[in-house]
Amino acid sequence: MRMKKTGTLLAGGTLLFGALASGVGAEPSDSSPVELTPKFVAEVAKTPAFASNDQKVLNFLQKSSKTLGLSSEGVQKQLKIVKREKDKQGLLHYRLQQYIDGIPVYGAVQTVHLDKDEQVTSLLGAAIAESYQNIPGGTTPKISASDAVYIAEQEAAARIAKELDLKTAEVTDDVYAENSPDGERISLSDSVLGERAAEPKAELYIYPEGESARLVYMTEVNLLDPVLLRTRYFIDALDGSIVFQYDILAMATGRGTGVLGDAKTFTTTQSGSTYQLRDTTRGNGILTYTANRRYTWPGTLLTDADNVWTDAAAVDAHAYAAEVYDYYLDKFNRNSLDGNGYQLRSTVHYGVNYNNAGWNGVGMAYGDGDGVEFTLLSGSLDVVGHELTHGVTEFTSGLEYLNEPGALDEAFSDIIGNDVEREDWFIGNEIYTPGIPGDALRSLANPTLFNQPDHYDDRYRGTADYGGVHINSGIINKAYYLTAAGGTHHGVTVPGIGRDKAVEIYYNAFVYYLTPTSNFAAARDALVQSAVDLYGAGSAEATSVGLAFDAVGVH
Repeated sequence: MRMKKTGTLLAGGTLLFGALASGVGAEPSDSSPVELTPKFVAEVAKTPAFASNDQKVLNFLQKSSKTLGLSSEGVQKQLKIVKREKDKQGLLHYRLQQYIDGIPVYGAVQTVHLDKDEQVTSLLGAAIAESYQNIPGGTTPKISASDAVYIAEQEAAARIAKELDLKTAEVTDDVYAENSPDGERISLSDSVLGERAAEPKAELYIYPEGESARLVYMTEVNLLDPVLLRTRYFIDALDGSIVFQYDILAMATGRGTGVLGDAKTFTTTQSGSTYQLRDTTRGNGILTYTANRRYTWPGTLLTDADNVWTDAAAVDAHAYAAEVYDYYLDKFNRNSLDGNGYQLRSTVHYGVNYNNAGWNGVGMAYGDGDGVEFTLLSGSLDVVGHELTHGVTEFTSGLEYLNEPGALDEAFSDIIGNDVEREDWFIGNEIYTPGIPGDALRSLANPTLFNQPDHYDDRYRGTADYGGVHINSGIINKAYYLTAAGGTHHGVTVPGIGRDKAVEIYYNAFVYYLTPTSNFAAARDALVQSAVDLYGAGSAEATSVGLAFDAVGVH
């Protein structure tokens, strides 16, 4: 963990974190990587029994090469298997990545699926067509990875300093630290950026760009202090310019009963004469910390003398993390977020009156709320389920947190969070505006109640909210609700199949089928195919999924 450097003072106003959380966000530019839209191919490919599954997948990709804009030779040379998985029902799922000159192409991911007879059923994926693989300047970088990190951090520092009205005249690149005996130059990023959630690194990618491509470094600025911030940058590896940037800090809110007064039991660990909020019985552990109303993560591991815990926010964060872990294991045979026991770390009492909760790419941070807009946010089972599901998405489909892929990301988190709790069809109805009864953040049954569209024709088309990731998620939420509960919407009648089947179909599609740049149309294809693979072509389940998307206008 990189710590905040000392010796430099920032003069300026009070850091009102709750009000500034969204103010420092990066506005996405027009050069978005999500333009690489996946294509769908569904065809049961009969192959000889003696062929290996890897060979079956590669043969199918070669047959589908024109769909991807590649030659048969290009498929063999550029598409590499990066993951093989078997789901709870025994179906096989492959994930592949396109490489050019040994460098991965950003967003060029393919998923291929085999049925119970180990025959290939479908492909969902995107690639840079060979006719568009012109890369001006070649694939040898002219700046280093550390240069790319520095450029990104300088941009983030300037944005934060401006938003917080910090007086930075004494800490620019043109001056030296006042108390530095060796005259070491203090950059703006050294002076403004505090503790990082993760050590910065930069990786080379080929970046699709219209009818061409360019060599870039992808890096992130992931901060805990002075604000909670996670921005992804694409830096031109030849000239150091910022090609594209956008925020991917997944933020949401939820509800809880422990904070509202219920009693819970949960697993802790005794250490000497004290007890720790550490559960070693699940995966690689569940740990709960406190930030003590500071902007730090993970903070201090919580302890107690008699194992009778009075911190309601900590009790719920710890108990609900365990409940979400158990949900994924029992329902989908998934061992934590990454499938390999990923350690779940939560931090409560983050900041002062912080009105949000967030997955920062490595763990959870929960604010206490201001008592008016929100109460203690860790008290919500559906928010814990929602936020931890952002982690599942990051380890699987990797949906871009922007535009339609970002709305899919948000919808999947809403769907799983709602299913973990399974009390109603609302998100956030008990901790949002605690003084206003009947209020909520979102409704899966009726998104329009809380200013979300429930049909594709009414989708938000602007750039706010990262291109409408929280707004347009209502369209997918409504499709899921119709599949699970049934109903008539925009003149289309959908027969419901129940929550259990619906959430199973959605989980399989989002985890095994979707790719980072999947849009709503690709999600429809993936969800219908997921239902076909699970229940058969022409099944009531597959029919319900298709009709639900007809009802919300996604074709």
